[in-house]
Amino acid sequence: MLVLLIASSIVAALAPGAPVSATPTVGSDQLGIAQLEQQIASEGAKAEALVQRYNEAQARLDAVNLRITRDQRVLAAEQRMQAQERRAMRNLAIQAYTSNRGTDATLSMFGGTSSVQRVQEQSQYLATVNSQLYDRITALRMLDANVRDAQQALQSEQVQAQRTVAELTAAHDAATRSITSDEAQLSHVKGNLRVLLAAATARREAEQAATERALAAAAQTPTTDAAPPTSTTPTRAKPVSPTPRRPPPTPVAPSSGYANPFRAALALTPERIDQGVDFAGSGPVYAIGNGVVLCTVGSGWPTGTFIAYRLTNGPASGLVVYVAEDVEPNVQVGQAVSSNTVIGRMYLGPNGVEIGWADGTSLPDTMARRYGQYDGSSATAFGANFSRFLQSLGAPGGTANGTPSGSLPGGWPQW
Repeated sequence: MLVLLIASSIVAALAPGAPVSATPTVGSDQLGIAQLEQQIASEGAKAEALVQRYNEAQARLDAVNLRITRDQRVLAAEQRMQAQERRAMRNLAIQAYTSNRGTDATLSMFGGTSSVQRVQEQSQYLATVNSQLYDRITALRMLDANVRDAQQALQSEQVQAQRTVAELTAAHDAATRSITSDEAQLSHVKGNLRVLLAAATARREAEQAATERALAAAAQTPTTDAAPPTSTTPTRAKPVSPTPRRPPPTPVAPSSGYANPFRAALALTPERIDQGVDFAGSGPVYAIGNGVVLCTVGSGWPTGTFIAYRLTNGPASGLVVYVAEDVEPNVQVGQAVSSNTVIGRMYLGPNGVEIGWADGTSLPDTMARRYGQYDGSSATAFGANFSRFLQSLGAPGGTANGTPSGSLPGGWPQW
């Protein structure tokens, strides 16, 4: 078993003061990717919480500003009313003074009952008006004081709300910068991981080629008997038929022309059955049989990779196979492939790869999703069918994930 230790540059540590591996490996980069994605998810949750708090604080600030504006309008209206009342009081005083001025007003009280009665009525009216005006002005002054106190409280609340909004804005900006930095770091680590995997694959292929050359050379070199015992009469060595060393047998593809897509993968580990079958590992992924590539990207899938090709031979001819998630595409849309075509290279990312039946009418959807069998984690009839398909080709099947939901359409191939 080959042990591949490929050294290359590594990104900075996830947090200040964290130890940095001097010789990064596929495993260390895989761990770094998982940690970065977890950190990004955590910071994203914090950013969402900050946005929620910001919206609440901004709503409070808007409400305070509205109340301040409303109270300012009320205060202005009350001040206008005070001014009107004061003008009315001045007008009444002027009228009372001009209608009964000085000594004439005093002497007129003795000029007749009508004059005395008229002066008394004017005095009573003026006293009543003055009393009402005083009460009104007193009430307006109290209202004015209350409005001013309320304004001071609202202004204090406004200052606090503005400070909270500013703090939350700064915190959200910091969280956004941190997420951007982590995403850049994650992209760098994933790139580094691809370099490691490519180097590991190249080394494995080179060693495999060297082994095949050595076996071929050994097969062409005849073996000889040991040297004969010493004799006074020289004798000729007896020729021996060469015994070639044969290379290990190559798996033969089924009569359908299909072949195991993971036959050259390293550390292949089957995982759960869901929409398709999940695997972990690294190395080349082959097409199962003859076909045509329909797409290589899929929005909504982890890493955005969704390689789909329509089979054109065998019992599954016309059906569409997909390979998604932690796999680097090696083909283009419209390209014809066969069971000897490497359609992508899987790497040890945090998601693994998923392979199964795709919905050729609505890529990048799966048949399990089209038939409503998948709820986010459940096993499906299409996933279980593809697991048996892989087993028929010599690949490991997926691990059980409960009873598969749904059923296959009529005429769907069985394995």
